[in-house]
Amino acid sequence: MQRSLRLSLSLTGVAALALVNTPIQPVAAQEEGGSASDLGVMEINLKDVVQFNWGFQGALQGAGTPNQAGIGAFLPIAVGENSVWFIDALANANFSDYDNYSSIINTEVAGTTISTSTRLGYRWLNGDRSWMYGVNAGYDSRPMNTGDADTGVTVWNKDDVFFQQIAAGLEAISDTWNFNAYALIPVGDTEQRLNSRYLGGALDTYGLDVGYFITAELNASVGYYYQSGDLGTADGSGVQVELDYQIADGLTAGINVSYDEAFETRVSGNISYRFGSNSSAAETKKKAWQKPTIQVLSESVKNRNIRVHDVRQKKHCTDPTLGNEWVGLAYTSVVLNPSAPSSVAKFHCVPGAPAGGWTSN
Repeated sequence: MQRSLRLSLSLTGVAALALVNTPIQPVAAQEEGGSASDLGVMEINLKDVVQFNWGFQGALQGAGTPNQAGIGAFLPIAVGENSVWFIDALANANFSDYDNYSSIINTEVAGTTISTSTRLGYRWLNGDRSWMYGVNAGYDSRPMNTGDADTGVTVWNKDDVFFQQIAAGLEAISDTWNFNAYALIPVGDTEQRLNSRYLGGALDTYGLDVGYFITAELNASVGYYYQSGDLGTADGSGVQVELDYQIADGLTAGINVSYDEAFETRVSGNISYRFGSNSSAAETKKKAWQKPTIQVLSESVKNRNIRVHDVRQKKHCTDPTLGNEWVGLAYTSVVLNPSAPSSVAKFHCVPGAPAGGWTSN
């Protein structure tokens, strides 16, 4: 764990050093062959820029999140002179975990399920359009199929479960800096039995990401988050470092490294492509339209996965002969014939097993 912590802190330090040593250079007001009027953000009509777009996204499993790929859409419902109301919706197919490497700690996620995420949001620009601010809120769902444990123990009664959460976020983005605060709050049945040995819980997560545009295409961010849940076993703070690179119009790829005591170090990658990214606009317009404060008006909201952690189940077993109760996963001798006390057998208390939870050794 100390090695993982040193790795995460080293990555955080490298990213912070890059931010400090990178010169901040303003975007040029004009280029050869274009006037200031052509390139200025004040002349942009947001109705030309903020339009419906859709596309595909995918991500590798991370800290409590699955391997996934799906489709998403951004729908502006009211575009004003300096603002936009929007709906942002995603649907992802969630795939199995890597063999013997659980995304939720002990139990491997299995099969394919469909998760959803929807946000209603409002974004607006300040007077000189040097900053974009935003608020959003919504609902997420995640069915989850479960498989074997990666701990080497045998489990049965593998249940399929369903988690849901409400979420809210705040955004503040300039041509240089970007801030993203978020809250993910599970609702409904937040703790559920996954199998004969483990319980799984959706995590409350509260975080803040601070990013810096090294270039217009490359964004580096450092984040802090606090998570709680799963009967208190996942409570604690975490840090993450992320790099996102816009490869081409509408195509973005990224890598994320996170560390907390519950999941330790996790590395994940992501990629997305959105159609309708103004790639057909004239070059002079594209120069202004691709400024971060303008471009993010129609980007998908971040931080919307339901994060799940599992813990060893602790329940009592009922002695089928004597009626005694014993704490799970403890051995005891059970008298099979009360008239012959010397006749005994050793049983193992496994919650969820037949005959009150006892299985023979």
